[in-house]
Amino acid sequence: MGTQAANSEKLGEDETCPKMGRPRAFREDKALDAAMRVFWEKGYEGASLDDLTGAMGINRSSLYSSFGDKEQLFKRAIAHYAEGPASYVGESLWRPTARAVVEALLKGTLALLTDPTHPPGCLFIQGGLACGSGTESVKQALIDWRRTSQTAIEKRMKQARKEGDLPQDVDPRDLARYVCIVMTGLGVQAANDATKSEMTRAVDLALRSLPF
Repeated sequence: MGTQAANSEKLGEDETCPKMGRPRAFREDKALDAAMRVFWEKGYEGASLDDLTGAMGINRSSLYSSFGDKEQLFKRAIAHYAEGPASYVGESLWRPTARAVVEALLKGTLALLTDPTHPPGCLFIQGGLACGSGTESVKQALIDWRRTSQTAIEKRMKQARKEGDLPQDVDPRDLARYVCIVMTGLGVQAANDATKSEMTRAVDLALRSLPF
């Protein structure tokens, strides 16, 4: 009897242990991708917790335990966006010439914005629209990401000028800002339902206007 009781007690302990170490009932990467799309479509303030948990397939408790609060989730979502849909920005900087870099950036933006499987517009722009008071850190996070991209483009253009690939009369900072303005403008146009043909013509015009 004592042995049976001990074995029974041990079995009860063993049965509870796997539950404590049980993996999450959802994949964080899939849930994060779903949250990214909600923020992309509705912006930070427009995305409610019900919108987010519904799309992610989790409850609020799981959201908080895995991702923190809504603001932390948003910051992870924009990082996910930068590493995923917007990864072409970093990849474009490896092109061999300044012109090839600019062309890859603009055409990469066009490809992203005209992909029918994506929400309209750009998350880096859409995410912070209509944000009121109390969301300064969210707006700043988006500003920081845009500035980081512009700084990286400027650095690449400085390298191009040093290598003789960019004319000396073209300022790398001005060029980087111009490219980012065009990219941002395309994002706004896409959100305003501009067609692929219309934005393609705008990109072609921008490329023809380059002074190199």
